[in-house]
Amino acid sequence: MPRRRFGKKLFKSFLPILLVLVLACVIALVSIVHGITRPPRQPYLVTPQSFSQISGSALKVTDENWRNRDGTAARGWLLRGTEGAPALILLHRYGGDRSWLFNLGIKLNEATGFTILWPDLRGHGLNPPVTVSTFGMKEGDDVLAALDFLRGLKGSNREHLTADVFGVYAVELGAYAAMRAAVQDSTVRVLVLDSLPRSSDELLNAGVSHQIGVTNNIVLSVARFATRIYFLGRYQNGSSCQMANELKNPQVLLLAGADDDYLRDSTAAVQPCFPNKANVEAKLDLPLTGYNLPSATGEQGEGYDRPVIDFFAKNLR
Repeated sequence: MPRRRFGKKLFKSFLPILLVLVLACVIALVSIVHGITRPPRQPYLVTPQSFSQISGSALKVTDENWRNRDGTAARGWLLRGTEGAPALILLHRYGGDRSWLFNLGIKLNEATGFTILWPDLRGHGLNPPVTVSTFGMKEGDDVLAALDFLRGLKGSNREHLTADVFGVYAVELGAYAAMRAAVQDSTVRVLVLDSLPRSSDELLNAGVSHQIGVTNNIVLSVARFATRIYFLGRYQNGSSCQMANELKNPQVLLLAGADDDYLRDSTAAVQPCFPNKANVEAKLDLPLTGYNLPSATGEQGEGYDRPVIDFFAKNLR
């Protein structure tokens, strides 16, 4: 009896400490999940207005708004191309925004005459209309909504502005979202995928590691579990390899390089998953990738942009 009483007293004395520790862990997890679902935001690197002032050219880039398939608001910049020509969607990485790919889009338009759309992925850009990123879960459907928006555009003759064939250039989170969309929409005929992750979990892990500077597997597992709770069971962790296997024969260019960290291996791992190997090209040893494209010098950027432009010009006609 005395031992039982002593044990109860000991438990009661430690119970407040345990409750404090549990509460601290819960608060820490809430903070982590809140932080990674709301990516870092910064002023746009360039806007159509600032680009025109620097280049001296009058760009007819417009701010556009449309609805995602879940009813939420979406936005992007649009540069109209030749009427009846295909259209391209450019999708940035996690933590980036539409301005990261602005220069590439201008070059693509000038070289091909294609219509260009730069969306901000949900949770990204200044004052985003949807504040939360879902690590590709909803973003794939958002790409489908962007395709719907492009299909609805009219030219000067009141006919459709674009042909019903599309290409997508996308980096990391954008590349994962593009894959999800292309599986469902066979009019996506050309994909240029830079730094493609294996799954949403890989994106989530990278977000946690970047936020708290920890790569411990236990911490990452707990953070993933907390994120699933946050999304009320709607979190999806589809495999890029499985999606590649389900694609309906688009032309694909995979890009990765030395500045990619784990994404170089994940991009290479997806290459064998495409059923038609003849339609897939890969450049996996690039000195510069789209992941860090905004930091490129003029010469570096041109060396990266040219193969991308040539691939679209060759295959999206």
